[in-house]
Amino acid sequence: MSAVPAARDQSAAYSLLDLIQGSVITQAISVAARLGMADVLAEGPLTAEDIAKRVGSDPDATYRLLRTLSGFSVFAVQPDGRYALTPMAQALREDAPDSMRGLAMLMGHPLHWEEFGHLISSVRTGEANLPKLRGKGAYEFLMSNQEYAAEFFGGMRSMSESECDPVVAAYDFTPFRKIVDVVGGRGTLLSTILGQATGAQGILFDQEAATADAPAVLTAAGVADRVTVENGGYFDKLPVGADAYVLKHILHDFAEPDCVQMLKNVREAIAPDGKMLVIEYVLNENNERHYGNIIDLWLLLLLGAKERTLPQYTELFAKAGLKVTRSIATTSPVSIIEAVPV
Repeated sequence: MSAVPAARDQSAAYSLLDLIQGSVITQAISVAARLGMADVLAEGPLTAEDIAKRVGSDPDATYRLLRTLSGFSVFAVQPDGRYALTPMAQALREDAPDSMRGLAMLMGHPLHWEEFGHLISSVRTGEANLPKLRGKGAYEFLMSNQEYAAEFFGGMRSMSESECDPVVAAYDFTPFRKIVDVVGGRGTLLSTILGQATGAQGILFDQEAATADAPAVLTAAGVADRVTVENGGYFDKLPVGADAYVLKHILHDFAEPDCVQMLKNVREAIAPDGKMLVIEYVLNENNERHYGNIIDLWLLLLLGAKERTLPQYTELFAKAGLKVTRSIATTSPVSIIEAVPV
């Protein structure tokens, strides 16, 4: 009688298969977000058929989508067959404090998928592929496609705003007297900072179009009387004499020469005892998993830009006359890099 061959260990192959199929899960989450499935479950569990009626989808297809996502803890099925929210599904609600609905919708957008289908070109050349695909740069393309731009910036905002509370929890802003949020958009981060630093004044610095919604954001946060809005772009001279300059997700969008120019503008404007606080994904040096590694590939594809390690930031800052004093991790994927003029 012949021996039964030992079974091959296929665990590594099936682990790889899970990663390969990750794009399917991304699209499934995006569909649930776009249809508002988490929102209709806010008041309590429902059957797949009831969910389908409320969001305008096919009952059987809705059940199959929920079944798949429940296997990844995005939703949960109860013993009576009704579906309920999980902590992850809560984050898919439009009104959640740390809502990821906008980002989920963006990640499933056909234009986003089309762009990532050309990642191989950027890996081969080391250059951004979006200008080749679209015939124009990323920002020009977004400005000429308002529907996609709204989804793109909405997705970016949902991720960025979720980082504000962790940043303020990790760093003490109370010693500062005047804080400039450089290219600060609507002022969400500055509002959060001033909520902690109640004795500080703020300057929100960005282009006029970017700050259009700022008065409402600042008023809602109760800090409008302590904030001045000044308009300017990435490479313009900054308000002079503040003791804190905050740059959040700015440097990672640009190549080194542009970064050095922006940093020199900070160095020129900052008070002698001031501090620059750069809030970015600081990549691990040992190739450990980091959310910033994924964003790094996205930056390569769209802009030809990149995320950086702490030594790379240290070297970059030194070229502008700024010295890194410390890097502080937060409970979100970003870190705070503190630097001072030298």
